[in-house]
Amino acid sequence: MSSSPAGAAGSVPSSPAGSPPRARAWSWTGAPRAGARRGAGGASPAAVAAAPGGGGGIGAVLARRFAAEGARVVVGDLNGDAAAEVAKEIGGTAVAGDAASEAGVASLIEAARETLGEIDVFCANAGIAPMGGVDAPEEDWARIWDVNVMAHVRAARLLLPPWLERGRGHFISTVSAAGLLTSLGSASYSVTKHGALAFAEWLSATYRHRGLTVQAICPQGVRTAMLENTGPAGELLMGASAIQPEQVADALFEAIAADRFLVLPHPEVADYYAARATQTDRWLGGMNKLQRKVEQVTGE
Repeated sequence: MSSSPAGAAGSVPSSPAGSPPRARAWSWTGAPRAGARRGAGGASPAAVAAAPGGGGGIGAVLARRFAAEGARVVVGDLNGDAAAEVAKEIGGTAVAGDAASEAGVASLIEAARETLGEIDVFCANAGIAPMGGVDAPEEDWARIWDVNVMAHVRAARLLLPPWLERGRGHFISTVSAAGLLTSLGSASYSVTKHGALAFAEWLSATYRHRGLTVQAICPQGVRTAMLENTGPAGELLMGASAIQPEQVADALFEAIAADRFLVLPHPEVADYYAARATQTDRWLGGMNKLQRKVEQVTGE
């Protein structure tokens, strides 16, 4: 969930100029790309995927997509009934738990390992987006930090040792274009999505030579409950370009095939990101213009 001034579409190259090549290319299955037995989209039936926040929205679509590609999936969600419904649909395993807590993250990972074996791919998908600025209560800031950032850190803490030992692992972070840009109306969402992106970048920069693949999914508006909850302001900023969650999954699997870190379901975000970096004051002026439009629409 993010907003940015309109601009021309663009794309991000898979490797920045001057960057070293990957030491070893591999698929999310943890097997070398050549010669492995796979499903229609390149997945091995032996792969294990864990998807917190998988009871609805993007998380549910990712769980279904990985299952369709042949993975055995553990679906986690704060709403245990929603997780169970998705798990039943795809023949997976459901785990009820709160991604805001260290114990909740650990229970999902432990359940996956106990039921299906070592995890091959982890989708750090749980997220919340409370509205508000600096006046938001301390407890709101603490909870969104736990869900949107620390859940990723806590998962990586448990996943990295076996992944590094065997020389392969795949961490997929559902971030947001807000992590590349900003999100008008929610200071805490903007800050934590920048944090989530920074952590994903750090993981890739630190461990890619040891077999870790990292992807950061950065869509703008997606037709989920989260977008609905933003009300008229969210519809003004993101409604016209909002996409379906299935399009996010398509973009992810395209990025996996291309071995590309940034997943941009809205390709124009690449141009906004470049403008933010190279024409910062102009970009900020455009964002402030959007803010004034929001205030006119909402009367705030």
